[in-house]
Amino acid sequence: MKKAIFLTKLTEWEYWPSFMFYAPIVPYWLYLSLREKSFTFWDATNPAMLRSGNGIESKYDTIQLIPEAYRPKTVLAKKNVDFDLLLEEIQNAGITFPLIAKPDIGFRGLLVEKIENKTALKDYIKQYALDFLIQELISYPNEIGIFYHRLPNASKGAITSITIKEFLTVTGDGNKSIKALIAADNRAKLYIDYILKTGIDLEQVPERGEQIRLLNIGNHCKGARFVSGNHLMDDALLAVFDKINKQIPNWYYGRLDIRFESLEALKKGQHFKILEINGVISEPTHIYDATNTEMTYFKAVKTIKDHWKIVHQIARYNIARHKLDTPKLNTALKEIKALKKYTKNIERLAQ
Repeated sequence: MKKAIFLTKLTEWEYWPSFMFYAPIVPYWLYLSLREKSFTFWDATNPAMLRSGNGIESKYDTIQLIPEAYRPKTVLAKKNVDFDLLLEEIQNAGITFPLIAKPDIGFRGLLVEKIENKTALKDYIKQYALDFLIQELISYPNEIGIFYHRLPNASKGAITSITIKEFLTVTGDGNKSIKALIAADNRAKLYIDYILKTGIDLEQVPERGEQIRLLNIGNHCKGARFVSGNHLMDDALLAVFDKINKQIPNWYYGRLDIRFESLEALKKGQHFKILEINGVISEPTHIYDATNTEMTYFKAVKTIKDHWKIVHQIARYNIARHKLDTPKLNTALKEIKALKKYTKNIERLAQ
């Protein structure tokens, strides 16, 4: 199985590492930096977020930017928090089990876990000595990523990417166990390590046609399939996010990860929650749709480049209009170095 997994990740570019998508646009970043006389011009794109959301920002701080009606109930648990005090805070926030725990600074769904009870939460705290979030479990069945931006001097924004997230599932045939179904599924077997951690009964034999959801996290690294939903873009959807954007001062660019009941309700601004708000580091994730034969690796790189053009346009306006200072490159590099060290620790803990 390991050989098959290696070949899949080697031959299918949706699994390639991030530097394969960003190294080709470094010359363009250098051009924009020289034009703006700042290698960190992107810092001015989203003044509401620390470093415009380049990855070092607190998820708790950024989720507070979202209007209360649209965000999940959330508690920040500091490193080595007293367990009894945490339980009291969770109760006061109106959060019940099962719930979601995730690092306050994190990527790609690493250490994001569904916590069933107090014992499991206590074990999570002992195992991961980090600042982390406790969030209510949102029961809406669908998840979507909407990439939105608005120029600060414009009354309307634009949606440039919609990604439908299909959770990792296998379909029963009445004969094979879940374990056998996973082994026969080219995608599911890539995520066997995460599946094992859920405690699912691998010997269970699903009925013919029965779908078994293996993971419930809408993240590519947790097996979710990213399917382009760009055909869903319309004026009704844009109006919903124009309204939300104008309630978040100084956030102009990024991706919103959303759980929702139905597309019809979402377009009316009803029955959805924004799980996360992302900034300049976020991606137009529709590019990773493996079923879209028109999306090539080179088109994916160009899409990322086009989005960095938008980052620059917004930053340039904010720098000129509000006289914003951007940090020295050395400062940004030190922060990124510290983030890489932190991320390696997260990856080690997730193994």
